[in-house]
Amino acid sequence: MKRKASAVWSGGLKTGEGSMSSDSGVLAHTQYSFSTRFENGIGTNPEELIAAAHAGCFSMALAAELEKSGLNAESVDTNATVTFELTDAGFTITTVHLDVLAKVPGADTDTFATIALNAKGGCPVSRVLNAAITMDAKLA
Repeated sequence: MKRKASAVWSGGLKTGEGSMSSDSGVLAHTQYSFSTRFENGIGTNPEELIAAAHAGCFSMALAAELEKSGLNAESVDTNATVTFELTDAGFTITTVHLDVLAKVPGADTDTFATIALNAKGGCPVSRVLNAAITMDAKLA
């Protein structure tokens, strides 16, 4: 299985602009620029897309781990916060924090916490990131 996306950039770092597209069409020439990445400009940026990918991947991984344990999630609401900092190596995604709120009938707090940690470690996006990943996972 392979998934593809592309980006086009024109100009210098601060004055240039670009767009990103995905084969699915969900992203179609979606604008990004220096201001969308390092300031609060309108458009997206790579780090925001990584946060969305991580939140989506983790939610599915948690649902799968719950099913393996005989539990079914009524809902999993995951927010991912990516921290992007200047380090000695250059700009780096240093951490990702997952805030998770799940409705899981029949789950107790300790079992849920163990299952959530397993999902965090098993999520393919978690495994691809070279960043510290923290999490607060709670039952609703």
